[in-house]
Amino acid sequence: MSWQIAAWILLGGSTVLLFIGMPVALTFISINIIGAWLYMGGEIGLMQLARNSVSSVAAFSLTPIPLFVLMGEVLFHTGLALKVIDGIERLITRVPGRLAVVAVVAGTVFSAISGSTIATTAMLGSLMLPVMLSRGYHPRIATGPIMAIGAVDMLIPPSALTVLLGSLSGISISKLLIGGVMPGIILSVAFVLWIVVRVRITPSWAPASDTGERRTGWDRWNLFVAYVLPTLSIFGVVVGALAAGWATPTECAALGSFATMLLAALYRRLTWEAVVKSLKGTAAISGMILFIILGATTFAQILSFSGASNGLVETITGHGLSTGMIVLGMMLMLIFLGIFVDQISMMMITLPIFMPIVGVLGIDPVWFGVMFLICMQLGLLLPPHGLLLMTMRGVAPPSVSMGTIFIAVVPYVVMSLLLLGAVFFLPGIATWLPKMIG
Repeated sequence: MSWQIAAWILLGGSTVLLFIGMPVALTFISINIIGAWLYMGGEIGLMQLARNSVSSVAAFSLTPIPLFVLMGEVLFHTGLALKVIDGIERLITRVPGRLAVVAVVAGTVFSAISGSTIATTAMLGSLMLPVMLSRGYHPRIATGPIMAIGAVDMLIPPSALTVLLGSLSGISISKLLIGGVMPGIILSVAFVLWIVVRVRITPSWAPASDTGERRTGWDRWNLFVAYVLPTLSIFGVVVGALAAGWATPTECAALGSFATMLLAALYRRLTWEAVVKSLKGTAAISGMILFIILGATTFAQILSFSGASNGLVETITGHGLSTGMIVLGMMLMLIFLGIFVDQISMMMITLPIFMPIVGVLGIDPVWFGVMFLICMQLGLLLPPHGLLLMTMRGVAPPSVSMGTIFIAVVPYVVMSLLLLGAVFFLPGIATWLPKMIG
């Protein structure tokens, strides 16, 4: 059987099943069973598939995923997130579109201590969106920043999806985590500048009277010092230990989880109810991710064993295209897939093909990995199936239509595309920090 037929069966079959709505994990497990039977010797292939599946989720490198998720779950269920928002809101005054700016800054802080994009968007949407709408903010300037900053959570460590990408692709997890810091900060700053400029152009989009309660001295800074700085110290613990080489990604995740729970305990918010909810949320999210990894890893092995991977790589690299053109084509494919499928499906469909090409062409894997993350971040925001668009629809009042949500996110999608272009032409944006810290 030729590699072309194998590619159609494995890649085509998985894509069709995803498009008709079959869950991601079941899609790839089904295709894996078919592939193992056809290309790995029938019953013997199925036995090998079972052994490979067990070893794929037993990898120690996957340990940071539940620990990073736990950090965000504890933060939200203990109520510390509310105090962080209050502390940031007291500091930001006399700025056009003040509450939208507060949402971006608060979302950036949460990105530094939470591994869940959906949790960040849902929390900010449920807490800040009703307040902004009641004060007269235009729905576009109220919903857009919340969705956009939720997607940035994927770039700024700790990020469970970054760990998953590093694990599935073979890219250094620590370098990939650190490589996303600069792009994430650049996007956050760009979002704030856009909000200020947009409200200055159309002042009616945000009330001029919403300048914040005037506080002075310690009354203005007390919540920032008491809650925001200690919470940000968790980011310092995780990234500092990682950057200094004092701890592995797994050890950093454990330190971050311990620091989060210790902080909640010091504030006397680590109740038994909060712990149970946090552990349940962590188990649900981590179980889903690990079940998907089980299908993804074995899918890549079967694709390689069938000859489809080598055939596709040779076809793509044999057309005489430049490295830049091939990378650009891969990014365009990811953006196109982001319109239809979720981020984990994007990884599972493309990584078995993309990573051999990256190796053959000698492409910097960290540079490629950060651009891959930006494309996945775009997928969270692209209509009509962007996950954060659906999340916003779930927490927004009925007066905010889906069309409004789609339009609201457009400027932030454009800024993300500009960032992708900047990283493409200036790789140092992604690689400078990992190289600097060695």
